[in-house]
Formats: sequence, structure tokens, C-alpha cells
Amino acid sequence: MELVNLRERGGLAAPAAAWFHDRWGIPARSYRESMDACLAGAGAVPQWYLALQEGRIIGGAGVIENDFHLRRDLRPNLCALWVEEGFRRRGVAGALLAHACADMARLGCPTLYLVTEHTSFYERYGWQFLCMVPEADSPCLLRMYRHRT
Repeated sequence: MELVNLRERGGLAAPAAAWFHDRWGIPARSYRESMDACLAGAGAVPQWYLALQEGRIIGGAGVIENDFHLRRDLRPNLCALWVEEGFRRRGVAGALLAHACADMARLGCPTLYLVTEHTSFYERYGWQFLCMVPEADSPCLLRMYRHRT
């Protein structure tokens, strides 16, 4: 498995945007705009990370300013973590999380946040439950986690 910083492999932006769209249902155009901003290199955020197996995307995650919640002060946010079913329980997600956290710390962002419905998955990788936050455009509350490198 190879872990890739998209900013170093810009040719993967189009297939990565389509891959994330297929997993999460967010328009590919939205992913591509964020990835283009990553490639422009204007700041530490956004960033995108991929796990490749023989050149095929098997996992990925991003870091964006806000992941659909109203706590704008809790940023940047890890988002869109996904590992293909056939590669789950093999350490891919943990490797992506560690890689993203370490890279973001090198870029000057030692603290990351994320919202999730999972109640124990992220704790295994050093994330700590912080609080409940209101979801944007919804009355629902989301679980907010924090990771400090």
C-alpha cells in the first residue's frame, strides 16, 4: 500500500474526486474544487490523502475547514475517510489517519477535528470525544472529536 499526498500527485485529482463522489454522494465538482485549492498550495487547508494498491485507490480522506457543522471555531476538519470493503480491517484507515495527522502537523495544524456517528472507531487512533455540535441545515447534533499531534 502507498499513501499519497494529493498535492504531490496532482494527476490523481480527477479520479480521486470521482472516487470520493461515488462513496459519499457529494458532487464530484465540490471535491474537485477543494482538490484544486489543495493543488494551488495557498495554505495548509485543504489537503487530500489517498491510499493506493497497485495504482488503484483503496482509501482516502481529506482535511477541510468545516465538515457540515455550525462550530466554525473547531477547524480544520478531517473528512470523507473511506476504505474499500475488501481492504478494511487491514490497517488502511489507521495508516491514513496517522499520515494525515502527521502531515497536517508539519503544515502547522497540530490539532484536527472531525464529526462522526462512530462511537469507538476513532478512539483507537488517538482521537478524543470533545462535544456535541449542531449539524448545518439540520436540528441534529453530531459527535465532535479532536486529535492533537
